[in-house]
Amino acid sequence: MLTSIPQFERFFRAAASLDIDKEDLRRYHGFLDRRIYDLMIRAQAAAKANARDIIHPHDLPITRGLQERIHEFRTLDAGIDLKSVLKDTVKHPMVDLDYDDETRDALPEIAGALTVALARSFRIVDPELKNPMTWHWDRVFALFDLLL
Repeated sequence: MLTSIPQFERFFRAAASLDIDKEDLRRYHGFLDRRIYDLMIRAQAAAKANARDIIHPHDLPITRGLQERIHEFRTLDAGIDLKSVLKDTVKHPMVDLDYDDETRDALPEIAGALTVALARSFRIVDPELKNPMTWHWDRVFALFDLLL
């Protein structure tokens, strides 16, 4: 993970002109773990409602906004290759059902989309922000708690 810090720094700069540090990365990874888990809980409910014992990609609650962030992530990630880092670092949360390989393969880009949304949310909270402080993180997390 330490070797990937520059990639995260470049990505946050590209996505929202933010400068982040190691403490920010700790908060960021906690954010991702929680949001991916939340998405998987909803996906599990969808799979169960359809009498399936495996989670498929279409079970994931991907909104129009999140789909757009996936496309933005792909564009922003060109030359940074954060997707490969996320593939190795995104946790696959334990839920009652297993998920298929296609769902597992989708998680890094979903995490990337959440990263874009997170970075841009800081700009909504404070358009002039360069270095997020703890209270910025708390406000942005509160926004995501309202929606996801």
